Amino acid sequence: MPSHDPRTGAGSLIVLPTYNEADNLPAIVPAIFAIVPRVRILVVDDLSPDGTGELADAMAADDPRIRVCHRDGERGLGRAYLHGFRLALEDPAVERVLEMDADFSHQPRYLPDLIAATERADLALGCRYMPGGGVEGWGKRRELLSKGGNLYARSILGLPYRDLTGGFKCFRRAVLEALELEAVRSRGYSFQIDLTWRAVQAGFSVAEVPIVFPDRRVGQSKMSGSIVREAISAVWRMRLGLD
Repeated sequence: MPSHDPRTGAGSLIVLPTYNEADNLPAIVPAIFAIVPRVRILVVDDLSPDGTGELADAMAADDPRIRVCHRDGERGLGRAYLHGFRLALEDPAVERVLEMDADFSHQPRYLPDLIAATERADLALGCRYMPGGGVEGWGKRRELLSKGGNLYARSILGLPYRDLTGGFKCFRRAVLEALELEAVRSRGYSFQIDLTWRAVQAGFSVAEVPIVFPDRRVGQSKMSGSIVREAISAVWRMRLGLD
């Protein structure tokens, strides 16, 4: 019998990257444990100047389900996730690895659904653009940019999935073990597309799970024009096998 349990999070680990999330971290962690009490959380902090890392250390000292990594290498969300994946794979008890933001845009209530979806597929994508999914608190420009980016990536790569740019995901361990994580060069918006593309190219199956994505509660979005421009060129590099 598998040791993972979608209802409790047993056998699953959440990689939670942070940068200046001191206002969100004390709220998101208990919210996660309220839904999946046996999940483990790996906080990957990029030396946040607002003290997020120190706060995470204090939380980890009081709860063995929490681990903290202070990363002093190349900055960026993609780099943080890759570092977290490598640490997660060092533990043979981890059967599922999840990506999740710390700002409540990824709502903890969907964690059991994402984990359960990997019982029928190798990779589960939280999807905003399917029945039951959606966004809240976004301006028209941001929503148009997101939908346009997904349509662009789907068209170039020939993939059917409706939310390639989302970052709320659950991987079976075997997927991350098979991917050449060291070869992933994408950093921002394109990082999420890149991982799904590599998984599909390696023959793994994908399921989509509807999620509602509200705007972050506290702080500012880290989306920028440079991240979008990187994604536009990165999709073509993926398609042409240049990455």
